[in-house]
Amino acid sequence: MERVMGGGGLQMVLAGAGVWLLYKILVRLRPGAALQDAVVVITGASSGLGKECARVFHAAGARLVLCGRDAARLQQVVQQLTASSAGSQKQTHTPRTVTFDLADSETVDRAAEEILQCYGHVDVLINNAGISYRGNVLDTHISVQRDVMETNYFGPIALTQALLPSMVQRQSGHIVVISSVQGKISIPYRSAYAASKHATQAYYDCLRAEMERFGIPVTVISPGYIRTNLSLNAVTGDGSKYGVLDKTTASGWDPRDVAQAVLKAVRHRSKDVVLAGPLPSLAIYLRTLWPALFFKLMSARARKEHKAKDE
Repeated sequence: MERVMGGGGLQMVLAGAGVWLLYKILVRLRPGAALQDAVVVITGASSGLGKECARVFHAAGARLVLCGRDAARLQQVVQQLTASSAGSQKQTHTPRTVTFDLADSETVDRAAEEILQCYGHVDVLINNAGISYRGNVLDTHISVQRDVMETNYFGPIALTQALLPSMVQRQSGHIVVISSVQGKISIPYRSAYAASKHATQAYYDCLRAEMERFGIPVTVISPGYIRTNLSLNAVTGDGSKYGVLDKTTASGWDPRDVAQAVLKAVRHRSKDVVLAGPLPSLAIYLRTLWPALFFKLMSARARKEHKAKDE
C-alpha cells in the first residue's frame, strides 16, 4: 500500500543527491585511460550525437570504425574528420566505415565480422544508433512498438553479443551504450521509446556484472534531451514520422558537450552516467524513494499534454 513520505522521505532524497554529487567529484579526480590508437566502433555515426562522438574520439587519436545505414553520409563524416585533423600535432587515423541496418538482425553478424576485419579487434564499442517515438498508447500499433524495440534494443545487443567473444578472448574491451533518462523513468506519450531504453538499461546492467571477471567494463550513459534531429525522425503510433522539433529537444544539451561526456566516461571506465539537469535527476530519485509523488506528477503531465493537443 502506497503512502506519501514525510520528512524522513525528503531526507532520504537529499541524502541520495549528496551521495550522487560526491560520486561525481570522485570521478573527476580519477586519471583517465589513453585512447591513442584504440579501436573505437560507433553506430549511428553519420549524424547527431554519433557524428559528434566520432569527432571527439578521432581528435583523441582513436582508430575509428563508423557504422550507419547510409554509406555516402558516412563517407562525408570521414572526409570532414580527415580535413579537420590536417596539420594536427596529434597522430590521427583515417576512419573506416561499415554500412548496415541495426534493425535488421540478420545483417548484424556479417557487420560484426566486417568490423573485426578492420583492425582485428575492438577496444571500445559505442552503441549509439537509435530511434525515438511520440504517441498515445491507445493509438499505437503493436508493430511500431516492435520496430522501436528492434532498433533500440535488439540491434545493439545483437552487435554487442557478436563482438563480445573476441573481447572475452583477449580479456580486453569496453562496451558503451547510449541509453536515456527515459531508461530510468517513463514519461507520458513515450511508451515505445521508454520501454526500449528500460530494457537496454536492464540488459547492460546484467552484462556489466557478468563481464567484470573478464576485465571488460560496461558503461550506460543516460542523457536528457539533446539538440539533434531525434524528435524530427521519431515515429508515431501509425509508423509515420513525427516531423516536429520539440521545444524540449530544441533547448536540450549541445551534442558536442554530450560527446565530450561520453569520451570522459570511456576514459574513466564509468559504470552509469546520467547527463541531465536538476529536475530530471531529482525525478529519478523520486521514482525510487517517493513513487506516489512521482506517479502524481506524471499523471498531471499526461493530462496537460493531452489538453494541449486537443487545443
